[in-house]
Amino acid sequence: MKTTTQPSAHSPAHSPSHLPSRLPVTRLLIANRGEIARRVIRTARRMGVQTVAVYSDADRNALHVHEADTAVGLGGTLSADSYLRIDKLLQAASDSGADAVHPGYGFLSENAEFAQAVIDAGLTWVGPPPEAIRALGSKSAAKALALQHGVPCLPGYFSADQSDATFTAQAEQLGLPLMVKAVAGGGGRGMRLVTDMAQLLPALQSARSEALAGFGNGDLLMERALLRPRHIEVQIMADTQGHCIHLGERDCSVQRRHQKIIEESPSPAVNAALRAQLGQAAIALAQSAGYVGAGTVEFLLDEAQDDPQANQIADKPFYLMEMNTRLQVEHPVTEMLTGLDLVELQLRIARGEALPLTQADVRLQGHAIEVRLCAEDEHFTPQTGTVVHFAAPTLDAGLRFDHALHTGAEVTPHYDAMLGKLIAHAPTRNEAIARLCAGLNQTVVLGLPTNRAFLAACLQHPLFAAGEALIPFLAEQAHTVREHLQASAKVQTVAALAVLYAQQPPAQHMANPFARPVRMGFEGQAQAWQAAVHELGHGQVRVHQGDVTHEALLEHALAAQATGAADTKHHALHITLNGVRWQALLARTGGTTARCHVQLQGPQCAEMWLTDQSHSAPSAGASTQAAQLLRAPFNGKLIALHVQEGESVKQGDPILVIESMKLEHILCAQSDAVVHSLLASVGQQVSTGQVLVQWKDAP
Repeated sequence: MKTTTQPSAHSPAHSPSHLPSRLPVTRLLIANRGEIARRVIRTARRMGVQTVAVYSDADRNALHVHEADTAVGLGGTLSADSYLRIDKLLQAASDSGADAVHPGYGFLSENAEFAQAVIDAGLTWVGPPPEAIRALGSKSAAKALALQHGVPCLPGYFSADQSDATFTAQAEQLGLPLMVKAVAGGGGRGMRLVTDMAQLLPALQSARSEALAGFGNGDLLMERALLRPRHIEVQIMADTQGHCIHLGERDCSVQRRHQKIIEESPSPAVNAALRAQLGQAAIALAQSAGYVGAGTVEFLLDEAQDDPQANQIADKPFYLMEMNTRLQVEHPVTEMLTGLDLVELQLRIARGEALPLTQADVRLQGHAIEVRLCAEDEHFTPQTGTVVHFAAPTLDAGLRFDHALHTGAEVTPHYDAMLGKLIAHAPTRNEAIARLCAGLNQTVVLGLPTNRAFLAACLQHPLFAAGEALIPFLAEQAHTVREHLQASAKVQTVAALAVLYAQQPPAQHMANPFARPVRMGFEGQAQAWQAAVHELGHGQVRVHQGDVTHEALLEHALAAQATGAADTKHHALHITLNGVRWQALLARTGGTTARCHVQLQGPQCAEMWLTDQSHSAPSAGASTQAAQLLRAPFNGKLIALHVQEGESVKQGDPILVIESMKLEHILCAQSDAVVHSLLASVGQQVSTGQVLVQWKDAP
């Protein structure tokens, strides 16, 4: 890092006054959990700063608790009883002797009252001034401020009147399509797209509920929606002396449920001229509020050009979305690109130090891409469970993994679904993609579904590879990604052989003259995988599937290992199928009839859940029985019921709402039916597979 202290070319609109020239940061309480807590601990330890972790009852055994110098229990399981309790956090700081607080991201990181309470307690707040959080933390207030300083915004309604009648009137004036957004918070919560006026009132109701639950503030705004934009954000850093610089942009266009899962820098759509325009707009907004510390200004870049001649990158219009007054989840992308430690800069700025570099000193080297590894299936449904086995990829200067994973970790429905972030850096974008795919291929998380294989398939999708992925990318392409993951018969054959031979070594000596009929059920697929497997001895196997024959060689690479529970084991096998070598990693839980989780490392990154049905009679009535029941697809809290017993529903009608991992999920009727009985009540915690509604056929 450079050590120059020359003033930047950007002078402040007004100098922040909440910080004296030097403040202590010698014992730092991290008011957060998981990977961001570990991330802050890592830099603090390198700087000689002692750390204090806090934890809920659910996080008692989490890695950040063990890695900090001191840990203080907050009690409670839910966020509202632990990480969102200002009084408990301040008491933890007092009890541990902390002199500073870092909020991480999420939870109270953008809460002005928390920032003020920390300062009033005589502690150093590692973040922007409370008045800046108030001015910019509200999307409505930020847009009003932006318009005063020439930062472009989309037409919208940002006022205090929150009545449905006012929103309806404003929507009619603005025209469709519209985006409804929560004024507070982030992470995609409280956002709804409205393309038909009939959707407006349900969107307002749902967005208010989600925003109130997530941020304690149900206020909304509304603006015209761009249907095919890019999501571009600019990282800024400002000190207490009034210097403010930007560290380039990140392209965060690949999203699901309005939440980012792939971020990269530089953006394929941004050149030096546009980068300068975006940076100037971000700095202008930050300085207008007297900003201090790390922050991110988010923009929509309009890719829909009406004029075919307007094809210059620098001519593309952009509009302010919001400013995040905290460190972003995706900050490692900027760190890999610039060589700067943003947490170190945060801590130094909080001490009152000047920025150690000017805008001219910022160098963006190569290309960096991050993916968010989440506990969810390929349909983005959140998942909970125990990590039976975890192994990180081989890390070096070009591959980084920020996570809080370990074998035995419990993934609960109380917090976000993100498990970690894998970040690759390379001289070119293509090299960064290849390095990141290799890292995903080596990453092992057994015991619950993850999006590991889905992310790898997204990175290799032709649109993403060409740098043409816009915000609608997953809405339009997710089904083709899923089909790609499920289409390979070779992948299914490798997975089936892994399950078949997980608890016994392949035949090593005498060949078996009889073929062995095998039937495997792959979760999410109606048809079972069926084949005849002929053991030839010495680990060689011939697989007959109809007219297709595969030759395989199986080797046990790892004996079965217990990893906690007596009935939980994982295995690793090397399987060479038709001359191509794979490593298959497998976990079985729950005894002999349990599902098997298989991850494959080879030419294709894949994972799946399956069961050996070879000795089970086919169940003719299983699908009929399943059609009569609505089961919970994941753990969570039932927060709304939209039907009553005896009520008739149509296919697609909303039935109930489950809150899980900080998001609301609406379950709808799969066909016309009549509600026979309701087997859960509002406010109840429900578990995966629990029957919530029993149907009877519609008359």
